[in-house]
Amino acid sequence: MTDPAWDYSEVPDDAPPHNLEAERAVLGSMLLSPRCIEAVTSIISGPDDFWPLQHRIIYRTITELYAATREPKIDPITVGAALLASGELAKVGGHVYVSQLVSSVPIVGNADGYASIVREHAQLRAVLTATIRATQRARAAASSAADILDSAMAELQAAASGTTMEDVKLSVADRWMGFLEELEAGADPRALDTPWHDLNDVIELKPGQLITVGAATGGGKSLLGMNLAAHVALTRGKPALVASMEMGGSELMARLTAAEAGVVLDRLIRRKLEDADWAKIINAGPRLQHANNFILDDSPNLTIGKIRARMRWMASTGNPAAVVVADYLQLMQPENSKPNTNRANEVAQLSRGLKLLAMEFEIPVVALAQFNRGAVGRQPLVTDFKDSSAIEQDSNVILLMHKPINDDGTPDDERAGELDVIVAKNRNGANGRIIPLVFQGHYARLRSMGRF
Repeated sequence: MTDPAWDYSEVPDDAPPHNLEAERAVLGSMLLSPRCIEAVTSIISGPDDFWPLQHRIIYRTITELYAATREPKIDPITVGAALLASGELAKVGGHVYVSQLVSSVPIVGNADGYASIVREHAQLRAVLTATIRATQRARAAASSAADILDSAMAELQAAASGTTMEDVKLSVADRWMGFLEELEAGADPRALDTPWHDLNDVIELKPGQLITVGAATGGGKSLLGMNLAAHVALTRGKPALVASMEMGGSELMARLTAAEAGVVLDRLIRRKLEDADWAKIINAGPRLQHANNFILDDSPNLTIGKIRARMRWMASTGNPAAVVVADYLQLMQPENSKPNTNRANEVAQLSRGLKLLAMEFEIPVVALAQFNRGAVGRQPLVTDFKDSSAIEQDSNVILLMHKPINDDGTPDDERAGELDVIVAKNRNGANGRIIPLVFQGHYARLRSMGRF
């Protein structure tokens, strides 16, 4: 007897572009061999690339299981159990349908080819949706022709923005000339610098890296993240995204304005500005007024998925993010968080998700993270991150922020106004270096020593 979940005879003739055989082959390959998952997820943009709801649910479940641990176990039984636990097993056709997906795979080694077919049809649907939406807006005269055209072009660009397998250069032969050009240039042209010259002597922010910045509460991690993003966007002219779970847009703007204009932060927050302050703000105005490439996202309940969606939106507008700052890691929520879930496992999932985000978009992702209480009164260690040690494992670079103290734990008065940045992990350079910076909290900024 045919399982009803396999019966697509009721698919309407005017259904949007899709390929059910390729979708089943993709999901079946992922269930047969977890090694296929990386190849598939590098092509598939997300669950919405699949047409029927049941396939979207199964794909999401597989990728969530894969991201949840460092040694994921993916097969029809574990995925079926996860679907049962989430109450979605019946929606996908039960254990029978999940198991039958495995038998739909002609050749497991062709998973990337099946994924490319799925992605192609998803892009066709996106093109169709964009043109229908533009047509509806035009018929209703909902906006000006220029606005409708701009919106349609952005949506079409987003629909067509996937990288095909033919575009990917993986062999040594493909990479060699580009590598020689980097050597001749004396630097990696894709790497970003920071606003602090002493720190630049030790680290670079490279594509695909997760850079974690740790500090105690009030230790300056948000300040460092904003200063770094402002440097990338305003000084280097490259798009930057700050995803803040800690501060709202008004507070973020106050900190940015304080740092860029040199106005005391407290007066900006309390709206008690003096005439001299207004003169500085007006002077900094043109620089900030035209910062269309600097995105501050203070949306509530930010997740990896929402950050990814924001990055895709930036790409669709012609400003793909060059760096992302997530402030801060332990405040984020995993997708479909469940009650009574172990928080350490959730943070591990988030850490891995940010790392995969950096690799997917080939940009550095800077995750701000908070120390646990055991770090108070001493120099911090990489083991001090709150809730999870996975942060240490996933990060390419770890920076620990610390205000100088004496041996007995009291503040070091001789170094008042300073802050140490400890390079605790650096896969491409020296570890253990301590970079002193000037802490100008009243201006919401950090400065290199000797440079003001």
